[in-house]
Amino acid sequence: MRKKIVAIDMDDTICHLVPKAIHYHNLLYPGQPLTMEKMNSFDMTKIWHPDCNEDIFFGRPGLYEELEIFDEHTVEEVRKITLEHDVIIVTAARPSAVPEKWNWLQRHMPFIPYENFFIARRKSLVNFDLLIDDGPHNLLPAKEAGKLTIGIPRPWNAPIQEQFLMKDSWKGMSELVNRLLAEGS
Repeated sequence: MRKKIVAIDMDDTICHLVPKAIHYHNLLYPGQPLTMEKMNSFDMTKIWHPDCNEDIFFGRPGLYEELEIFDEHTVEEVRKITLEHDVIIVTAARPSAVPEKWNWLQRHMPFIPYENFFIARRKSLVNFDLLIDDGPHNLLPAKEAGKLTIGIPRPWNAPIQEQFLMKDSWKGMSELVNRLLAEGS
């Protein structure tokens, strides 16, 4: 029997990208500070400083290696999921960030092998049985394709949260994943 494939996003799902990017934005543009609460859309270009752009906000060298783990349960829960399922990390990344993301993953989750590390902005093109993600642009297509999903609540996905099973902590995530996959079989 084949193992089920659990696709897990990195940024703002197993680690905190936007809070760190906000920190550096606010250092560069103190006159127009951002907060997480202001991040009410996945299109952040409307709220950051007019001189800011995606390269500045997400392209700072070393940014991805500085990111903090989502919470104190994340590593152990991901490890537990790998015991019963094929876990793949599927993350969107600019080419310059790929080595940083891999380094971060190996530092915090060395049990994830390289062949289970995927770079994809359009995650619906990747084969999986269940997706854990914060991005509405990933959750909605997965749901439309009949895939199981677990959303990580963030201000930018607030408009769709009622459509998804949302989990704001990794505590108990492995049990939830196992239950959903067992029910979905």
